[in-house]
Amino acid sequence: MAGLGRTVLARHRMSRLWGLGDRSSPSSKAPGLVLSSGEDIDVIWAPFSTSSDGSIPRTIKLESRAPFAPWESSDNGPTLSASIGHVLPPSLDEADAGEVASKGDLLPISWQSLNHDEELLNPSLNPHVVVLTDALQLANRPGKLVQAIHVIKRRFPGALLWAPGIGGPDNCAVLSWFGIDLFDTTRSKQAESHGAVLTWNGPRYLSANEPIIDHWQHALAETRSAIENNSLRELAQSQSLSSPRLVEHMRNFDKMMNRESGFLSQVVPESTSLRIHSVESHDDPIIVDWVDFITNEYQSPSGLDDILVLLPCSARKPYSFSRSHKSFHRAMNHNAAHEVMVTSPLGLVPRDLEEVWPAGHYDIPVTGDWTQDEIIRVTKMIDSLVARNNYRVIINHSGMEYDCEVPVIDTRIGESATSNSALKRLGEAVQENMRVKRRSGETMNLDKFRSVARFHYLNDSWLEGVQVRGRFPRWKVLKDDVQIAMWAPERGGFSLSKASIPMLDSLNSLKRVHLKSDIKWKGDINLAILESYDNSIRAGEDLLVMQGSQCLGSARATAPGWEWEGTPGRLAKMHQRL
Repeated sequence: MAGLGRTVLARHRMSRLWGLGDRSSPSSKAPGLVLSSGEDIDVIWAPFSTSSDGSIPRTIKLESRAPFAPWESSDNGPTLSASIGHVLPPSLDEADAGEVASKGDLLPISWQSLNHDEELLNPSLNPHVVVLTDALQLANRPGKLVQAIHVIKRRFPGALLWAPGIGGPDNCAVLSWFGIDLFDTTRSKQAESHGAVLTWNGPRYLSANEPIIDHWQHALAETRSAIENNSLRELAQSQSLSSPRLVEHMRNFDKMMNRESGFLSQVVPESTSLRIHSVESHDDPIIVDWVDFITNEYQSPSGLDDILVLLPCSARKPYSFSRSHKSFHRAMNHNAAHEVMVTSPLGLVPRDLEEVWPAGHYDIPVTGDWTQDEIIRVTKMIDSLVARNNYRVIINHSGMEYDCEVPVIDTRIGESATSNSALKRLGEAVQENMRVKRRSGETMNLDKFRSVARFHYLNDSWLEGVQVRGRFPRWKVLKDDVQIAMWAPERGGFSLSKASIPMLDSLNSLKRVHLKSDIKWKGDINLAILESYDNSIRAGEDLLVMQGSQCLGSARATAPGWEWEGTPGRLAKMHQRL
């Protein structure tokens, strides 16, 4: 049977925009629709149609509506079929039905088979499309739907996932955020039979003489665009507010993903913004991950543990470019204090990490008021920072109250952070308590680079004995007069040179991927040449490419670790070849 040609065009955590058919010119895309008999929607929105023979156990067929196997001579294809077996209700998850679903390119899976069918663990099983046959029942059981979706995506990352009966224009973004790729019009037809329509914001009754609007096309267009722009989280969050059940699913999904690794990004496009426009957004796993790092792993730059200066955030990122922070720097007239921004929802952002993702890319409405949860989060983070350092004094210009055993000087006293009197008190507090010399520009850069290396890499050992030369903002990092890296502000990280690779290898500073022994590495890393990998890889992360014990060079991950088990196409792009 011909394979289904599919290529990941864009990705945002567990969601992906697939191109179907020819890689250079896809005939259709997913997320998309699966049509039933009698329906006619343009193939760009509906790549598949389905039919069933009505037998027991039922056999379903999934037909391509365009040539998605371009290497075959047929006009359309492939056509996939499968027997779905006996599907028991999810409430009977302890039972084991005798008739299991067939295994092939089209793979039906139920909650029961996830619990009992050991054949699903067969490593040779590589379906093109997975059907979650009891999605409708799972959607009514708290936590079960997102759990089932996640298990399937982890096990079969290269397959499209169809969840029959639950999709609609009113939840398309939410379900795509969880990882569902294919929907059908079952709920839309049910609404029509009652004189209603499913819209982006939920069901409503049709008005008299209301023009016909293709709500599915609108929903799919918005969802696909959001995946491309790394904004699907915000779109799904907004859409979920139309239904208590969707909010419940979103919360359960966040809880589950906060325990997972290998699905976040380390580096994002410069235009990406993490929009925190609702209370629910504060539980985004990228925020939880940041809070955990700053609380438990962050190390302040060497020598900056004498005075801690707490400053407010700014709307402009990085903070240093903002008018308010330029005022703070003029007032302090010193650079040897440990500057840490107090902000929601990230809690704390040290100055030395202000350019990295997500600290340099978030957007949140500023009201000046703190919720109790925000106060608790920030207080715990400051407590942890103070406990792991030897600050002699804390200068608090953040506007949020804080007390501890270390002396705290409040320089705001209820006033605006940029008022003349507050800035004067800030400057006086720094000058009266400062006991060390100013840092040179090179020292400031090295402090920042070491912090970013500890955050992005496995260690900062490769920066021992280096010099920083060149011009702002693209500073060159040299070792023994040889350039080993350059600071890339658009990445909020480094661009590594070929000369750095042997050193990074010897110091175990980067995660590794291993290629098969019988291939010659010429370009992208994909499944065909991959032998093993680190499953905690983040998108955008620099990786060492190994073949046996030999380091061949470096690559940049285009896909996070969860996809590396079976996703077709590029997983990492060659960066340096030794």
